[in-house]
Amino acid sequence: MSELDPRTDPLAAPAERAPRTGRKLPVPKCKRPGRYRVLPREQRHGLLIVNTGHGKGKTTAALGLLLRATGRDMRVGMFQFVKSIDGRYGEHVAAERLGVEIIPLGDGFTWLTENIDQDRALAGAGWARVREVLDAGEYDMLIVDELTYCLNFGWLDVAEVVSALQSRPRGTHVVITGRDAPQALIDAADLVTDMRVIKHPYRDQGIGAQAGIEL
Repeated sequence: MSELDPRTDPLAAPAERAPRTGRKLPVPKCKRPGRYRVLPREQRHGLLIVNTGHGKGKTTAALGLLLRATGRDMRVGMFQFVKSIDGRYGEHVAAERLGVEIIPLGDGFTWLTENIDQDRALAGAGWARVREVLDAGEYDMLIVDELTYCLNFGWLDVAEVVSALQSRPRGTHVVITGRDAPQALIDAADLVTDMRVIKHPYRDQGIGAQAGIEL
């Protein structure tokens, strides 16, 4: 069997063809990843990031930052205002394996509660814990999950929370998630993403929450 002509060999590189203009086609640049390093706090621009909107993915996006920052040996912590203290979700199991702290502060889905005073007390106690580690600069990145619900329900003072976020130690990244972020929080943020619903498995097909996706 004779060798295939290089022009018809499926494993051969395609022949370069000049365009009709006579000029050579542009050659894609082969980029090699550089050696990225985490800057010291005093040289770092700590970002206030807000993931809001009615679409899915707000907490998921925050967990992606948690993973990326942990890969850079940054100290990351996450407080969850809605997830039940007794809950154990997929992110909790993964965080334990990574050596990352994820601390649930809530009592389940608080907007369905019948004990508003208890929820307000839980929110206040949770924010006190967040404020303590934030002021102390314990983390390079602090994620405060579902905080906006506590702000919108009036359980926490928006102006006080925003002031604390703005006065955080230099170089600290903070990620806030939750629907309907207050305008004052949006104004203070460096990066705001509004998750929009286009299709939803439960709304459109009646498919409930699944392990590995929501749980």
